[in-house]
Amino acid sequence: MTDNTTEAEPVRPRLRDLNDPLTPALFALAVFVSAALVFVVQPMVTKLVLPSLGGSPAVWNTAMVFFQGALLAGYAYAHVLQRIRSIRGQVITHLVLLVIAALFLPLRINGLLGDPDPSAPITWLLLTLAVSIGAPFAVLSATAPLMQAWYARVRAHEPDGKNPYVLYAASNLGSFLALLSYPVVIEPILTLTGQRISWSVGYGLFTALVLGLAFVVWRRRTQAAPPEPLAPTAPIPWRTKGLWVLLAAAPSSLMLGVTAHLSTDVASAPFLWVIPLALYLLTFIIAFQARPWIPLPVTFLVQAALVASLIGMLPFQSGEWAFMFLVHIAAFFFTALMCHQLLAARRPPPDRLTEFYLLLSLGGVLGGIFSALIAPVVFEVVREYPLVLILTALFRPWGRGRITIPEWVWLAAVVPLTLAPPAIYLALRLNPELLAAVGWDSAMAVSRFAFLLAAISAFMIRDRAPLFAAALVMISLSAHHVAGRYDWQHSERSFFGVMRVAEFNDPGMGGPVRMLMHGTTLHGAQATDPVEACLPSLYYAPSTPIGQVTDALQIARPAVSIGVVGLGTGAMAAYRRPADDLTFFEIDPMVDRIARDPTWFTYISDCAQGPVETVLGDARLTLAYQPDDRFDLLLIDAFSSDSIPTHLLTREAIADYLRVVKDDGVVVLHLSNRHLELAMPTVNAARLAGAHDRHQIYVEREGLPVMAEASTEALILSPTEEGLALFADDPRWKTIAPNDVRAWTDDYVNVVGALTRQIRFERGG
Repeated sequence: MTDNTTEAEPVRPRLRDLNDPLTPALFALAVFVSAALVFVVQPMVTKLVLPSLGGSPAVWNTAMVFFQGALLAGYAYAHVLQRIRSIRGQVITHLVLLVIAALFLPLRINGLLGDPDPSAPITWLLLTLAVSIGAPFAVLSATAPLMQAWYARVRAHEPDGKNPYVLYAASNLGSFLALLSYPVVIEPILTLTGQRISWSVGYGLFTALVLGLAFVVWRRRTQAAPPEPLAPTAPIPWRTKGLWVLLAAAPSSLMLGVTAHLSTDVASAPFLWVIPLALYLLTFIIAFQARPWIPLPVTFLVQAALVASLIGMLPFQSGEWAFMFLVHIAAFFFTALMCHQLLAARRPPPDRLTEFYLLLSLGGVLGGIFSALIAPVVFEVVREYPLVLILTALFRPWGRGRITIPEWVWLAAVVPLTLAPPAIYLALRLNPELLAAVGWDSAMAVSRFAFLLAAISAFMIRDRAPLFAAALVMISLSAHHVAGRYDWQHSERSFFGVMRVAEFNDPGMGGPVRMLMHGTTLHGAQATDPVEACLPSLYYAPSTPIGQVTDALQIARPAVSIGVVGLGTGAMAAYRRPADDLTFFEIDPMVDRIARDPTWFTYISDCAQGPVETVLGDARLTLAYQPDDRFDLLLIDAFSSDSIPTHLLTREAIADYLRVVKDDGVVVLHLSNRHLELAMPTVNAARLAGAHDRHQIYVEREGLPVMAEASTEALILSPTEEGLALFADDPRWKTIAPNDVRAWTDDYVNVVGALTRQIRFERGG
């Protein structure tokens, strides 16, 4: 009997399958949707956690470390998944994990760990984010490398399959658009509840897309040759891997550094936090393009000019905010772009793709850990930001051949130019007559010009990385000794920011006045002259709205119970009489320690006529434990530099304030802000909470000592009209007319609207 069976010929891929335009589109859409979900969740979840930790930019930076760590976990999972040789097995595994992670939806902040400890908030925040959103975030994070690896195998016979990195552009585009849409579209339109539900729907849509891709893989399995693992290439040298990690770590660190700078001096809200992150993603989009919009030689040129200029500008950050904002953002953008373009030029073949992304993610985590967790412990002030900027100069071209004489001359020119500004500063400090003759502004103008010339000299040797870095180091060291017109006495740093104690000579207040500063904002000041020391100054002066309300209540009542959210220098302690009681609510233990140290301030130790209590923790949490009808006066003055944590101005927050004040008690909301219009959404929230209100904008008077008082905007509230009877006939207190600005709630805050209203008011609109 003859055996007519023959060995089957290999099944060839059908041309129709290979040229199917649906497959690339489906892959690109899945990558786009997953990236959008991954990055829109970051500002959303950070907003959810703000009521537990206040409005510190460190909350965002620490959350970014978590997101980077979860991204690393996702990339590691994608890399390990490649050990399953069957792409079908990989798809099934990923679908199972997507379904398991869906059990955490809709996203919420898990209360398993209770309230945070103000003295150790980082561990609480990282663990809370891990148990709340860690699983869905990590699984989604794996999408970009997974999809590229699958695409390279499914499309192995097509030209585009040789370069799966094109999908990385779709990933970063989705991330970029999601971040931009959050403050402009999502936050103004949707409540947090609506955002959480919409995100869950998007997660379901993404899972459906993965099912669609599974169908494509199944069809390829039955109709064509199954995708085979890619042929292995030579291992990547460890030196190259180390360079990948460093090139990824530097932009990550800089992103957190510039974020801390912007959110400290502008507003504590995701609106500003997302700008550096969005630009960070944009640099990836540009760097991994086949034909980048900005070629690497242009990046090298612009980056050198911006970084050299910025390093010399760092001592002169007060004033000219918009200009400094643009310089910081531009320097960060081009430095991140330079690093990412250098990474793109060194990307490996497709079979090493997941390893490449894993090491990039590792670099991002290390950069984030350095800036958010290590630097605040090592440095008393923000040194990590200029330090990393300078170190990135070493990634630039090192040049060839011997260093020429002109290059040595340009480097040598930096030395005398950088010595001039600190010499001028020292001369003015030691010689008051010279200061009076020259004028501070003129002296600083000369210093700026010297730094400008030094920056130009550094720029001329930009193609010699070691020389360029050395010039930047000299400029930075010199700039560090130009401290401005204030005499810095003490610096301290915590999770919640950098606090500085400075002295300023104010003859009208008897000589030196000691100040507490966070960023460019004064948190209070106290005269060192014993005659003036116990007179509250700046926002707390008797002439300001805060002083007016306090004096009126104390005149009308023999004993007043006062609560103050936000300690500062403790200036409100100067109002405490023997019969009164005073409690501060402060989130930062460091601030409480500085305010109670008589070396720096004596409002609490010497001026208060009785004991002063401090309750540590976020005010929304700690006030919840206060009994009803406790306070005659509750002052909400919780600054984070020039920003007010928005969760303290919502309808629910105001309802809490009204609960703890007596029926005839008063809540004072200090709303002074350079960049946000806060009165309209706040007064509307107060009216929804049933409060009666009055509003005042106080303008400091001319001819007084510099530190005597400060312009102040305040809103006073009371549960009853009788509570405002003391101010009913005072023409300084007015009623805000009804307006259509949407009230802020715990579920809805529109920072963009507050910013645009402030800009419009400043322009007279």
